[in-house]
Amino acid sequence: MRFWDGYKGSSFMELLDAECPSLRPNIHHWFAEVGQLPETAHGTTCVSMIFSDGALVAADRLATMGHQVASREIEKVYATDAHSLMAIAGAAGPAIEMARLIGVQFEHREKIEGEPLELEGKANTLGQMIRQNLPAAMQGLAVVPLFAGFDLRRRIGRVWKYEITGGRYEEAEFDSVGSGSIFARESLKKSFKTNATREEAIAIAIEALTDAADEDRATGGVDLHRGIYPRVKMCKADGIEEVGDEEIAQVYQTIMSNRRHPGE
Repeated sequence: MRFWDGYKGSSFMELLDAECPSLRPNIHHWFAEVGQLPETAHGTTCVSMIFSDGALVAADRLATMGHQVASREIEKVYATDAHSLMAIAGAAGPAIEMARLIGVQFEHREKIEGEPLELEGKANTLGQMIRQNLPAAMQGLAVVPLFAGFDLRRRIGRVWKYEITGGRYEEAEFDSVGSGSIFARESLKKSFKTNATREEAIAIAIEALTDAADEDRATGGVDLHRGIYPRVKMCKADGIEEVGDEEIAQVYQTIMSNRRHPGE
């Protein structure tokens, strides 16, 4: 690419439009060819919350296609840079592509400007990308993510939710999206605590996903037989931490033990 001939700003998407428009994702031809949207995989339940050291994002691993299982081990939580996370719900293909593309956008902007975007600017950028996806969303390819990160200026964790039009809304404590979100949110309401420790935050998130899986068939819970566990990542001052499966398994076993033997 010859940057001096085309766009010279810090937006990777605008650079792509100026230099290689053919590489920009375009799904509109699908509708012209088939007349309607083919059945696609959808990601389900994700949760995000603030805790003492920053922000946590967690999601189940199941993707569905109608009443069928499309994938038991889909990745729904993505690190978009060293201090931000995105969890995807909705049409899996466009959502995963958006998560990867916004990471490139942040990296490109930092290289051009010499400094990273403020966390609020990152949340705004994701909102703009979701707004650009609106025509596809009206055809059934909606992307409804959660975005969280550690604000290096304020030294706190922050979380945002979105609607399909690109509107973004910051949540002061927690939120959930996806088919099981109503059940996960009710669980979070009961167990969320301000300034939860790292271990408490993990337990709260796993319990919320467990409650959602218990009520919503499209939400995948812990699969002990296959060794599949929810994905949990945290965004702190020193960067992104991914919680290991062994720790999640221990937390889940503790939750189940407390439910089998309450009060002990």
